[in-house]
Amino acid sequence: MIEIRFHGRGGQGVVTAAELLASAAGLDGLWSSAFPIYGAERRGAPIEAYCRISKESIRITSPVENPDFVVVIDPTLLQIVNPLRGLKPGGVIVVNSKNTTLENSYYLDATSLAKEIGLVKSGWPMTNLIMLGALIRVMGVVSMDSLIKAIREEFNGKVAELNVQGVKLAYERVKGAVKIAA
Repeated sequence: MIEIRFHGRGGQGVVTAAELLASAAGLDGLWSSAFPIYGAERRGAPIEAYCRISKESIRITSPVENPDFVVVIDPTLLQIVNPLRGLKPGGVIVVNSKNTTLENSYYLDATSLAKEIGLVKSGWPMTNLIMLGALIRVMGVVSMDSLIKAIREEFNGKVAELNVQGVKLAYERVKGAVKIAA
């Protein structure tokens, strides 16, 4: 089983990213589950969402404490919380950043990419699904075709097409310290 923990802030689409990854995995014939942890969060407060993907039925419903992958949608969280806590040995980090010095990490400037393609809502770059493009490249488990289908099932029109464009570009542009899965 692969366990992924997403870190972002309320309003950044962390929950949507986890749910769409789970949907895409399901379209690829895998078992999946996704859920957030809610508390007294408000827009801008740190939030986590989780996704599990497996070839077998998933019965675990607890938060992901020891992830194989950590996705950091808002890099400022690295200074105020510990998104890397519990990361399995050899676990991988995918961070929205222009660069990174984190071990076993990949990075993508999803904020600039969102602005570049016009994926902005109320003045804020929407980076959540862009980061999924980077993540599926690094994971090598979920297909681009299934992710695109999941996006188009969730959104329509211009929003869907901008997100599809974003995930494709992210897939191509993600960089990292170790070899990226083909």
